[in-house]
Amino acid sequence: MAFPDSSIDYREHPEAYRIGHGERGVFHVQPYKDELLPLWAIRNEADATEAILAIEARYRDYREQDDFVGMDMARKYLQMGYTRSRRYARYPGGRKRDKSGKAIEPRDADAEKARIAQRYQKALDAVRDDKQYCQAKKAHQRMTRR
Repeated sequence: MAFPDSSIDYREHPEAYRIGHGERGVFHVQPYKDELLPLWAIRNEADATEAILAIEARYRDYREQDDFVGMDMARKYLQMGYTRSRRYARYPGGRKRDKSGKAIEPRDADAEKARIAQRYQKALDAVRDDKQYCQAKKAHQRMTRR
């Protein structure tokens, strides 16, 4: 079975969920994509702050429901907030190459996006350090190895 598969309801079939690396699955793992993507934003500091608070609240809801897949997907959206805002902070317009295809040297291009990245990173680190998240991750890994 290929992962991620948009046709699977991962809340009903958490055994089909693979943790993977980075942000893999953020646009395919249902129903979490539909719940988290509308909350996510990096346009400006106000929107990003609101997004972080909303994703953290959703993370806590998933944690209270012992829903590891939801917890991990919330983590991935926080990680995506960090990586995307960091990219925009370092490259004008978020583009790593110019129109001719030549690589652009990274630099401090957008101070606001750098501050947004710091806020997302702080929220991401809190999730990664959450003991309940770590325990649920280990339990999920044991379950999916069978």
